[in-house]
Amino acid sequence: VQLQASGGGLVQSGGSLRLSCSVSGRTLSNYHLGWFRQAPGKEREFVAAISGRGDSTSYKDSVQGRFTIDRDNAKNTMYLQMNSLKPEDTAIYYCAASFTIGAIVRVATLYQYWGQGTLVTVSS
Repeated sequence: VQLQASGGGLVQSGGSLRLSCSVSGRTLSNYHLGWFRQAPGKEREFVAAISGRGDSTSYKDSVQGRFTIDRDNAKNTMYLQMNSLKPEDTAIYYCAASFTIGAIVRVATLYQYWGQGTLVTVSS
């Protein structure tokens, strides 16, 4: 499975960005997909995830209500719509795939495949 994230950039506080993650190599519906982020000097953290069929989602508390994760298995693509961005959202955002049976996982070590990351910078 190969993943490639795109859509990052520089935006002012309160603005919006939409990240995309193109996935190739396997049957996409067999994988939960997730977004993680890593800010300078900090550990990588969970942001959001969506089940293989797209019928279940999970969010980090601080992005709940501002970010929306979605996927289009026909297009082999996952999205992260980010609204009301804050400076603390500044980070490199990574997309990842987890071949996991059952509930969505929020732990990075349970994701087997990772994209290269896209930088999101929110200015105050």
